[in-house]
Amino acid sequence: MTATVTKTNYGDLLGKDADALLSHECKTIPASSIHAPGPDFIDRIWAASDRPIPVLRNLQSLYGTGRLANTGYLSILPVDQGIEHTAGASFAPNPMYFDPENIVKLAIEGGCNAVASTYGVLGSVARKYAHKIPFVVKINHNELMTYPNGYDQVMFGTIEKAYEMGAAAVGATIYFGSEESRRQIVEIAQAFAHAHDLGMATILWCYCRNEDFKKDGTDYHVAADLTAQANHLGVTIQADIIKQKLPENNGGFKAIGFGKTHAKMYDELCTENEIDMTRYQVANCYMGRAGLINSGGASGKNDLADAVRTAIINKRAGGMGLISGRKAFQKPMKDGVALLHAIQDVYLDSDVTLA
Repeated sequence: MTATVTKTNYGDLLGKDADALLSHECKTIPASSIHAPGPDFIDRIWAASDRPIPVLRNLQSLYGTGRLANTGYLSILPVDQGIEHTAGASFAPNPMYFDPENIVKLAIEGGCNAVASTYGVLGSVARKYAHKIPFVVKINHNELMTYPNGYDQVMFGTIEKAYEMGAAAVGATIYFGSEESRRQIVEIAQAFAHAHDLGMATILWCYCRNEDFKKDGTDYHVAADLTAQANHLGVTIQADIIKQKLPENNGGFKAIGFGKTHAKMYDELCTENEIDMTRYQVANCYMGRAGLINSGGASGKNDLADAVRTAIINKRAGGMGLISGRKAFQKPMKDGVALLHAIQDVYLDSDVTLA
């Protein structure tokens, strides 16, 4: 696996889509409307907010660590799959990651801004590593041991415990659209408020989840309009950073027949272009005031190409970075490091510009 990605090999990785992705100009929501990431992002955006000073300091520690330090972009390694997808299924491809220390080592050697994982993983090595790389403690999870399987996010610990282990931030998931979503919204809003009071930043996984979001053979869980509204709910409860899946289609509200829409959502503010759809996600994060990081997705046959493609779409849309786990930790460490570096190289490449 190549460890460096530049404009000279984008064509090989992106194939026939290379020119379209790299030269696209967004004519829906203009780049001038977006609060784009940059070295001054904390001073330009967050310093005027109601965030406590210790939160600003911890946000700066996130932005100031790793290969992307002080660029305004983020590369985060998330490893909570031991709970979300079972430890065996997640770590069988590479059993060394049953040991939490190797998760943190991968994040450090991979040049990440932060490592996101469970109370157990981060707490087990906190004294050795919490001062070396920012910790993001994932405070809730969907566990799959309950039979038959249910889909709910439940709290696994306390905000105080995350603070005590030196976490720079806490992360949580809300399944927007699910029967349990209203409880989760209240639960996480309260947890995020407490985290801010203690000086920690907040990151929200804004996932859509409802079986009725699949209609006539199309899965609208990743529709631009549904995911963007999930983002907007996330920033409403004061998530500082939003994690979202890359949009794959649009028109979820219309197809399923619920919610409120406006014609301009589909014919002026968005198109079927992936960058335009992701720009609409950014717009719903207060025009980028809360950074949008897109997820890297499951490991597959073309991980390098998929990761670079996602990074280019995110960056050109006005996003703040990538949070990629399985594509990195389900490989030998040297290959995982190379993939993380390849993602970061996109954000370090000045030729990849805001569309």
